[in-house]
Amino acid sequence: MCTGGMNRRSLSSKAGFTLLEILIAIALLAAIAGLLVSNLDRILGGGREEVARLFVQETLTTPLLSYRINMGQYPTTEEGLNALLTPPSEDTTNWRGPYIKQLNPDPWGNPYQYRSPGEHNPDSYDLWSWGPDGRDSDQNIGNWTLTKE
Repeated sequence: MCTGGMNRRSLSSKAGFTLLEILIAIALLAAIAGLLVSNLDRILGGGREEVARLFVQETLTTPLLSYRINMGQYPTTEEGLNALLTPPSEDTTNWRGPYIKQLNPDPWGNPYQYRSPGEHNPDSYDLWSWGPDGRDSDQNIGNWTLTKE
């Protein structure tokens, strides 16, 4: 019976963490948190570019193609992407929209740019975001990157 009590004491003294182990764990967590905070903009910024790329290369493909099938052509540059939301002022007999529920700005708060016929895609349209700098530059994220090999 004495041995049972002794085992309990020896187990209980070895069951907890030492102060040094706790301090090392806290230091590691602080280092990881510091790395996350310092790289947060880069992590989230990459996500924004991916959202814009998906929008211009995939999300609007089906609504614009549906518009073209119904209306016989893509919306003109003057009509823009709003043609997917509201019927044209002239011939509305073939318009079967709205083709999208709403048109949100790009992840940086700027409107998406649209041109038809496109300079990069002369047989269809160009759709792009100005990217993080908010102006026409080499940071544009466009649907023409699909046609480049």
